[in-house]
Amino acid sequence: MPHFQDPEIYRDILDGLQIGVSVLDLQKRIVFWSDGAEQITGYARIDVLGHSCAENILLHCNRNGCEACAGTCPMASALHDAKPVEAMSLIHHRSGHWTPVHTWAIPLRDKHGSIIAIIQTFENEFAVQNPRPNDRSIKEHGCLDYTTELPSHEMTQSHLREMLGTFAESQVSFGVVCLKVHELSKFRARYGQEAAASMLRVLARTLRNTTWPSDFVGRCSDDQFVVILSSCSQEDLQAVSERMLKMTTHATIEWWGEELSVAVLIGNTTAVAGDSVDSLLLRARKGLNENGSESSSGAAAGGASASSTG
Repeated sequence: MPHFQDPEIYRDILDGLQIGVSVLDLQKRIVFWSDGAEQITGYARIDVLGHSCAENILLHCNRNGCEACAGTCPMASALHDAKPVEAMSLIHHRSGHWTPVHTWAIPLRDKHGSIIAIIQTFENEFAVQNPRPNDRSIKEHGCLDYTTELPSHEMTQSHLREMLGTFAESQVSFGVVCLKVHELSKFRARYGQEAAASMLRVLARTLRNTTWPSDFVGRCSDDQFVVILSSCSQEDLQAVSERMLKMTTHATIEWWGEELSVAVLIGNTTAVAGDSVDSLLLRARKGLNENGSESSSGAAAGGASASSTG
């Protein structure tokens, strides 16, 4: 194995990786932050170097949507147990959306075997950092929603018709999740059009980061999104819906010194024989109506509800 005299070569190697790499000292202060870490989180080196992991700069969360930096994060566990730790967690991107990441925390030892630091690697769980295969062609044909850069209402309807046609031939069901921003009009009236657009973009990115590249995320109306999940059982549909619910609930934007969030309502269903686009969406949206009165009504307060319809 070659040995390089210049240590900067090793830094260049780490920076060349597509995954994020960070190094924390024994006080859990960040002492190294790779180019990949910047790309995945949106935080530059200057934002994080010297800061403690416990300061919640990135707001690591576990699958239950709770902040995990109070001692249960992978780095703390690796330091405490003196062995590598693997975890699935959520990172709060600097732009406000949530990104699921696959994390490894590995103790770094000196030649005497003593732990001197913790190496953390992380990568996007759903590997959607690059545009989805059909995004470029959709954009070229003007079928993207201007605000969110998701497929437009017309493109979403077209994709649903295509999925229903395939379902009629193959009988392989698929799932549909409808998400509604609760009282978006009140949020827009209070904070302005630009804030509302920023919030919608954060929600759109969060949804894209929660789904596989083979799934479809589109904008259905001013305050609604539709997610179409290929080959999805009712059980899988419910699990994915709950994940979306947790992540969109914690999506935020910084606005004139204030951290804003919105309540989100979710309804879902799976395709059945004889469905049309209208009947499928009507059944999925039933959950939105059922939960509308239960959701938080404050535009700056996070809250969400989920409903499943067979």
